[in-house]
Amino acid sequence: MSTVPLPRPRPIEATEPFWSALRSHRVVLQRCGACATWIHYPRRRCTACTSEDLRWEEVSGHGVVSTFTVARQPTHPAFADEVPQLLAVVELDVGVRVTTTLTGVDPADVHIGMAVVPSFDDGDDGVTLLRFTPA
Repeated sequence: MSTVPLPRPRPIEATEPFWSALRSHRVVLQRCGACATWIHYPRRRCTACTSEDLRWEEVSGHGVVSTFTVARQPTHPAFADEVPQLLAVVELDVGVRVTTTLTGVDPADVHIGMAVVPSFDDGDDGVTLLRFTPA
């Protein structure tokens, strides 16, 4: 088991609602009130129209694997016990893409277009990470 501390996100004002929802095992995303564009990663302005009218809305978190790679070398010393790591980009049903780790699946079974659902990795430090597992 690795004794190297895990790298953890550091929420800021713009991202806190996202991380807070994950702690409650919910997925929330920003949506523009002006043009209805879904936005991820959280920010202060809409990526489509630059409006500041951004709202948080809960989504199912269901999606499909858009791309993936199998990391057979640790991506960080703290992940030495987790190789191979399944690193992926998941396209959520609402259209945004999320960089993540897949869990609960053999690397040989992962494929582009595979349906996935959110899973939540609760850390001892109060941080919950969004992962995905096969649907």
